[in-house]
Amino acid sequence: MIKSAHTVRTFLFANKHIHQDKIKTSEFQLMNQYPMTAKGADMLRAELNELKSVKRPQIIQAIAEAREHGDLKENAEYHAAREQQSFCEGRIQDIEGKLSNAQIIDVTKMTNNGKVIFGTTVTILNLNTEEETTYKIVGDDEADIKSNMISVNSPIARGLIGKEIDDIVNIQTPSGSVEFEIIEVEYI
Repeated sequence: MIKSAHTVRTFLFANKHIHQDKIKTSEFQLMNQYPMTAKGADMLRAELNELKSVKRPQIIQAIAEAREHGDLKENAEYHAAREQQSFCEGRIQDIEGKLSNAQIIDVTKMTNNGKVIFGTTVTILNLNTEEETTYKIVGDDEADIKSNMISVNSPIARGLIGKEIDDIVNIQTPSGSVEFEIIEVEYI
């Protein structure tokens, strides 16, 4: 990453080395891709719509009411509303950025070849405890361990990606190394 306008660095970009001399950070930015399921993208769009059409107007109204109370320096309601506004606007920018760089993957439209990929639902067997667990591998924003939806960046998902049915996978967990057998891979 370029830290100043006068930094000289060599970057690996599109499989070519590019020597950047005296360029501004805003002129040279690499785009991040955010993998997500179609359902995850829909959830983010719904949250964005809620923030823009409901939450933002409520906050604007709260700021207007707090201003009417007078002195803004010691007005706790005003400062609380401004803090909410800052959080809301930050979240809107975050969601818009993720959606604009989203790589939406719909596994239901792919042929199930038994390979674990992003978006698949995987049933694994812990070979130490004989406990069977089913996980769906999703994007970071969709992850919810209570619903057995794990992030593609989690240690378990990283260990499973690319493997196939009946493969034995050794995954490092906080409690040590655990062996799992892939029992079923569903593209649902």
